[in-house]
Amino acid sequence: MAFDGITIANIVKELNDTILNGRIAKIAQPENDELLLTIKPAKGQVRLVISASASLPLIYLSRDNKPSPMTAPNFCMLLRKHIANGRIVGISQPSLERIIRFEIEHLDELGDLCRKSLIVEIMGKHSNIIFCNEKGMIIDSIKHVSAQMSSVREVLPGREYFIPDTMKKENPLGIPEENFTQELRSKPMPVGKAIYNSFTGISPVVAEEICYLAGIDSSVPASEMSGDLLAHLYRQFTYFMEQVTESKFSPAIYYDGNEPKEFSSLLLTHFSNYQVKSYDSISEVIRTYYSSRDLITRIRQKSSDLRRVVQTALERNRKKYDLQLKQLRDTENRDKYKVYGELIHTYGYNLEEGAKELEALNYYTNEMIKIPLDPQKTPQENAKKYFDRYNKQKRTFEALSELIKETKDEIDYLESVSKSLDIARSEDDLIQIKEELIESGFIRRKQSAKKVKITSKPFHYISSDGFHMYVGKNNLQNEELTFHFANGGDWWFHAKKAPGSHVIVKTNGEELPDRTFEEAARLAAHYSKNSGAEKVEVDYVEKKQVKKPNGSKPGFVVYYTNYSMMIDSDITGIQEVQ
Repeated sequence: MAFDGITIANIVKELNDTILNGRIAKIAQPENDELLLTIKPAKGQVRLVISASASLPLIYLSRDNKPSPMTAPNFCMLLRKHIANGRIVGISQPSLERIIRFEIEHLDELGDLCRKSLIVEIMGKHSNIIFCNEKGMIIDSIKHVSAQMSSVREVLPGREYFIPDTMKKENPLGIPEENFTQELRSKPMPVGKAIYNSFTGISPVVAEEICYLAGIDSSVPASEMSGDLLAHLYRQFTYFMEQVTESKFSPAIYYDGNEPKEFSSLLLTHFSNYQVKSYDSISEVIRTYYSSRDLITRIRQKSSDLRRVVQTALERNRKKYDLQLKQLRDTENRDKYKVYGELIHTYGYNLEEGAKELEALNYYTNEMIKIPLDPQKTPQENAKKYFDRYNKQKRTFEALSELIKETKDEIDYLESVSKSLDIARSEDDLIQIKEELIESGFIRRKQSAKKVKITSKPFHYISSDGFHMYVGKNNLQNEELTFHFANGGDWWFHAKKAPGSHVIVKTNGEELPDRTFEEAARLAAHYSKNSGAEKVEVDYVEKKQVKKPNGSKPGFVVYYTNYSMMIDSDITGIQEVQ
């Protein structure tokens, strides 16, 4: 979710509660488009991170420091000259714009009290940090914008600062109903899109939430809505925006499994399918969300080569599997040729020379059938032809049956590796998956490369009843958990007929409660190919019943007696041990 005006309002509230009247102790510029201000309020010390990055503009409070260049950039030196040791006397947001204005009091060279403004614009690729004097003239900015770059506004020293109103949007805070209705009806577009195109600081996610609260389909054109429906929508819009004006913020991150999907300063009820985690601070939300997203993005980038290897092998084996199935279907009539040969032996003695067919009683079905014959051959030769065809197709069937099983096992194995890549959380996890692919022959080990040290560990959960549950992240871990870590009396769980993780529940000789069985089954369902399905069938059995066939691939097991249960794959509420 992009920074919208509501998120900025939440940040302004937090900054007013924490750093207002604080002194700026240090000013650093770690990146070309980023400032790091160390601020000392009445108690303690905090750091304010301000990034005007075109790809990821941010502003949040942090306690972490960042390394800075040996020589400070010019903009950083200018700020140090003017506002070092200055006091932050005002933090505001104009309208519901994605803009934060810091009013800073400081002493000039003559010791006189002066006031300057540091204006932070969080506007995607147009984000900027602008330093202005008391009269609103730009002293300098972290990014210079010339007339050649923008026909709307120049951001250069000596120019007057103003907020460009390119979209002609209305302030959503306290807008009259008449103006609200008029704005929506003037937009020939779906009502959800009309809301975020008409009002400042509202993102598509917030517009969707307002429509959801009003019970209105956001795709319905605003021009087709009745007056009563628009009046109802306005009331929900007003109630929602009152949370902003009254600073009733509820910072939270919405997760799909372990992946953060959205964050918000206000409750988003239309995200009922996601798990929600609430926070006391919007800065903590921003830090957590973007660090998690950054980690996931980095892991996906680093796993791209492994995914390509697995995907290529999967596509090759799936094509082979389809071809083998087609060839197997061609052998379905093999028994017919055996019957033909037997019937020719039985009834062919009275055939006329040069006969093109034999009509005979099939004593297997008690029906009359016609058997094509080669008139150039004797009955014995025709019978031999059909027996030869039967034997050839029988051999083909037997060979293909074995090959199809091998190919299917290979596909299942590769799909399990693909699932391992999906749930990998760290580079150590990827290292172990790569090692597995090397051992399985899908990647060739470089002659100079040594076998790497594996530090990745299985997921570790604790059930509501206090039992320890372990989940393999890949096939090597599955093998280690099942055949080296687990005892015979521990319980083993796995999604039925689906690639996925082995789940081990340590019993310590105790009997497991039903709730622990269900939680372990949920883990097995969640960490399988069927994750996300409403109901997943999970097999479970005591570990001593699980065997590994000789020569099978890592993680492949067999068991001949088991229990099963249908369970959902939602693991919300199951405690993970980090």
